[in-house]
Amino acid sequence: MVDVRLPLNTGATIPALGLGTWQSPKGEVRAAVAHAIKSGYRHIDAAYVYGNEEEVGEGIKEGLSATGIPRSDLFIVTKLWCTYHTRVEQNLEKSLKLLDLDYVDLYLMHWPIAMNPNGNDEKFPKLPDGSRDLIRDRSHVDTYKEMEKLLKTGKTKAIGVANYSKRYLEELLNKVDVVPAANQIENHPLLPQQEIVDLCKEKGINVTAYSPLGSTGSPLMKDPHVVKLAEQKGVTPGSILLSYHVARGSSVLAKSVTPSRIEENKKLVELSQSDLATLAEISKSGVTRFVYPEFGVDFGFPDKS
Repeated sequence: MVDVRLPLNTGATIPALGLGTWQSPKGEVRAAVAHAIKSGYRHIDAAYVYGNEEEVGEGIKEGLSATGIPRSDLFIVTKLWCTYHTRVEQNLEKSLKLLDLDYVDLYLMHWPIAMNPNGNDEKFPKLPDGSRDLIRDRSHVDTYKEMEKLLKTGKTKAIGVANYSKRYLEELLNKVDVVPAANQIENHPLLPQQEIVDLCKEKGINVTAYSPLGSTGSPLMKDPHVVKLAEQKGVTPGSILLSYHVARGSSVLAKSVTPSRIEENKKLVELSQSDLATLAEISKSGVTRFVYPEFGVDFGFPDKS
């Protein structure tokens, strides 16, 4: 199922399974990206703030060279970081230079909050009290409107958002011309986020799930519902957790730098509505969000309000 593609509202398609590169150690990212492409992955997810775009770009080049496929066969995503909300095109150009690419297929707003571009750190400026140095009067809508202008430059084929709740997405949709192509969010059976998933589906916005296995030490891999389904289908619990998203019509990012795991993650299986109902039981006793940076901002997530 590594070659399953989902439609975007731009008329393009996005490969359902992508390789995530968040927290992938320097010195290992290039080989991981190259191996993923050689193994059949066609969707690579990156971000300026990850600090490894140069290696990601090297891995893309190596993978293309080894397989002989054209750049157009790949779907490359990167993201606008918070300290660049007032310098949108500049941040995209930085990413393109690091990735050594002429364009990306999708450019996302990483978080809907601006941080001080002139603060004491390029990526994580802080105030004297240790809190994040934010520009609270900068609307995420204004930033997105700047992103809309990028579509005419050819430097990105599509734009979208990340970490958007229903409240934030509704506010955005009421004020912009271009409907986001995607919303990348933390998503797994312990955090189904059905509210925002349903809105995205209604508006034709692709949902891309990150942290699909939860996080390091997450109970999901040992959850009895997941383990039972894995045993029934003869796959790993990880395969079930990745397949969950494709069954819901979402794309999903599998993060690994280990060649065997990169290949193992391709082994997705079809899940029935009954299987999805089984996995839905996991969040009945409460949800868990594993990724929530301390911005000091209410992003409108029901579990964090």
